Amino acid sequence: MDKVYYNGKIITMSGTEDSEYVPEAVLVRDGKIKSVGTLRSMENLFSQNVERINLQGRCLMPAFIDAHSHIVMNGQMALFADLSDCGSFDDIVAVLDGYRKEHHISETGVIIGQGYDHNFLKEGSHPGRQVLDRVSREIPVMILHVSGHLACVNTSVLELAGIGKDTQEPEGGMIGRRAEDGEPDGYLEEAALGLAQAVVWGRVRMDMGAVMDGMQRIYLENGITTVQDGASSAENIELLKKMGEMDLLKLDVVAYPMVTADGTEIAQKYKELCGNYENHLKIGGYKMILDGSPQGRSAWLSEPYMGGEKDYCGYPTLDDGTVERCVRQAVDEGRQILVHCNGDAASEQFLRAYEKCAKDMEVQQDIRPVMIHCQTVRNDQLDRMAKLKMIASIFIGHVWYWGDIHMKNLGETRGRHISPVRDALDRGVTVTFHQDTPVTKPDMLHSIWCAVNRVSRRGNKIGEEQKVTVYEALKTVTINGAYQYFEEDKKGSIEEGKNADFVILSQSPLELKPEDIKNICVMETIKDGVTVYKK
Repeated sequence: MDKVYYNGKIITMSGTEDSEYVPEAVLVRDGKIKSVGTLRSMENLFSQNVERINLQGRCLMPAFIDAHSHIVMNGQMALFADLSDCGSFDDIVAVLDGYRKEHHISETGVIIGQGYDHNFLKEGSHPGRQVLDRVSREIPVMILHVSGHLACVNTSVLELAGIGKDTQEPEGGMIGRRAEDGEPDGYLEEAALGLAQAVVWGRVRMDMGAVMDGMQRIYLENGITTVQDGASSAENIELLKKMGEMDLLKLDVVAYPMVTADGTEIAQKYKELCGNYENHLKIGGYKMILDGSPQGRSAWLSEPYMGGEKDYCGYPTLDDGTVERCVRQAVDEGRQILVHCNGDAASEQFLRAYEKCAKDMEVQQDIRPVMIHCQTVRNDQLDRMAKLKMIASIFIGHVWYWGDIHMKNLGETRGRHISPVRDALDRGVTVTFHQDTPVTKPDMLHSIWCAVNRVSRRGNKIGEEQKVTVYEALKTVTINGAYQYFEEDKKGSIEEGKNADFVILSQSPLELKPEDIKNICVMETIKDGVTVYKK
């Protein structure tokens, strides 16, 4: 049955800010956009059975495109204790204890919490083993920081993992220790987190039905129909593949296995998925992580953090040789590579490796490399990214969530320049936005609000000179997102022949005051012409 949408504010994203085409109606047939124009011009195109959908003044625009997140992890995190609203150590202990009782967890199981942020706890520090031992001394307890790069564990986990006073620091990680005796205090950073995960994950009993339901529902509720699974494991790919075969995937998923792990083997095993969708799943290329979290002070900077240990700049997770080898492999195979760079030193490491590879191999193919996060990327680096046609996928929500923390950790000049969207666009860099879900919720409208207002959660203006227009922000989550995935011919704008992937909003972002954009509601999400969410 044909569907025609009319009587609303239609944003096509097919032009420019000054030449945006405003059609009267959109006709959909067989999951594709058949016609865009006036309602009268379409009447001779209608089939006998046409469904007329009156928008009643609401806004129809292209569905949002997630440029970086972890959809499978989002499903997994939904099964753990939610610590995101905890404001103190006592709150964390209470939530974890309630979770233990509710799920009847014994000594053979494990208690996992996620989403705590030490920056907003009353104590202003990480709740280490002494705090978590209050939950249980016998049952393993692990809580994951909101950034995903840090964690705290209790004594049981440290003993099971064999982490003691004489344990060597893993390369690219840190084990927190008590000042008085050098014993581990339960805090684990970056690579050190893997030591605990190795003994904890084997105890997790996953309800796969709950994982599959939880992983994609929140995206659909936020108007997103194309999602990323960053840092995909072989298990992730297999789960997503099975979901696709069972017709359980309601959105498109683009997976990026780790080139530093089993990415090569995954790409070889699932050749049919590389660059091509099969049952809503495709492999887009490789992922690599070069540093940590700026709000957790593990991002790798070229100049020291403010406060704390003198001359501390964070640290890299990989050496230069490994980075260059992995970048060269991706380019040689013609695969896109997404690289996590929060600190400007990490950005420099990626840029040097890619520039050298491009020069040595005289790269001609269009692989659209992506720098993920870009929190402290410098303007001289943005200039080089533009020359390399490197995409900047910016976690713009940092301005709201941690803008005040960045001002404290980085100082006035660097703090104002976090998430430098304006400077990137002015230099001709293609920009996309993401929320790094499950780090934060996949709320594209909040990201747009952040970009055009630049306000922190404490109400401070953070780098107003980096503000962008509403239309520029909308591009980052529609047509630019489609470009990042090599799908600009199929998605990202409302044009004839493209997929009928739409979101219906309560109001048009282009017609509201910038400060009111976060109050817009997603009313309906449409994938390939079919409603997959309705408020």
